[in-house]
Amino acid sequence: MSTETVPAAHADDPTTPPTDPCSVVWCGGRPYVLEAGSVSPRWVGTDGRGRPETLTTAQLRRRGWSHRRRR
Repeated sequence: MSTETVPAAHADDPTTPPTDPCSVVWCGGRPYVLEAGSVSPRWVGTDGRGRPETLTTAQLRRRGWSHRRRR
């Protein structure tokens, strides 16, 4: 039994990333967190070399994202 749940609003529309601050999604095998308090929403994570990387919601959609890590 999995303890991970997907909110009903996101289960219906998987193309729209969450909008709650501190939400976590996976993109390219790496976690990204929605930064709280910024004027425009931005997702913060790391690139392939471990350097900080920020993505807009549009960039996250283009790259593909999910609520769960893909194995």
